[in-house]
Amino acid sequence: MKTKIRVSENKICPLEHAVNTISGKWKIPIVWQLNEGVKRPVDFYQHIAGMNRRVLTRQLKELEESGIIFKTIIKEKPLEVEYQLTASGDQLVAALWNLNNWGVSLLEA
Repeated sequence: MKTKIRVSENKICPLEHAVNTISGKWKIPIVWQLNEGVKRPVDFYQHIAGMNRRVLTRQLKELEESGIIFKTIIKEKPLEVEYQLTASGDQLVAALWNLNNWGVSLLEA
């Protein structure tokens, strides 16, 4: 028997909201890379294999709209941008480290 996660029709539980915010194949690798510091889009291509430009652009936009990352426009012509984590993004990284440590313990078991 499946249990429903939604609290009501207008409200979802915090866990579901968190999972929805970071769902997507590339969001966690993007956040993980930003943990190392400010990045430009080309940096993601160098460190994350198999990601295309359109998907990267969409994932970055969604993370920015969620308040996980911050975009800075450096030059407008040609357009140059940099991305960095917000305070909320830093909190996400801390949670990801805990998840990483749990994964390590699972692999060692």
